[in-house]
Amino acid sequence: MASLSSATLAPTAFSSAARAPSFAPRTAASSPANSFAGYRAPSSLWPRALTAVGNPVPGLRSRTSGTFRCFASVLTPQLKNTLDTVVNSHKVVLFMKGTRDFPQCGFSNTVVQILKSFNVPFETIDILENELLRQGLKEYSSWPTFPQLYIEGEFFGGCDITVEAYKSGELQELLEKAMCS
Repeated sequence: MASLSSATLAPTAFSSAARAPSFAPRTAASSPANSFAGYRAPSSLWPRALTAVGNPVPGLRSRTSGTFRCFASVLTPQLKNTLDTVVNSHKVVLFMKGTRDFPQCGFSNTVVQILKSFNVPFETIDILENELLRQGLKEYSSWPTFPQLYIEGEFFGGCDITVEAYKSGELQELLEKAMCS
């Protein structure tokens, strides 16, 4: 078969000879732990859901040799408008895992403690409650991880950037300016 550098793969593009992963629904008895053998993309995403990137067809035999990416956008115009409204309605917004009072990860907790130390009002949004929100935010900010801090409607950064800005004094200046405006 010919090499697929960026050709779209539909479920029928796999032959039994290629021994590609099965897209049949997985049952507890038939699925080994940590296996993608039972992955089933929503039918609305076919045929554009999976794209082989720089992977020749013979390489499809191995689950780890190919790279697959999903190009279906989660950030709908409605979600983008909602996110625009949220980040512009509050001077400081933190999209995090958990809540201000019960952070669900150490990075989120670190940013919450930094913001609390400045005694500034800030809004928190728990991204664990909504998968669509979580994935849409990654596109919205072009930032793959959480927490995500927004100050005056602008994406500021994640935990590492917030910690560095806190240590340098830049964050305090920015927050003081935001509270005065």
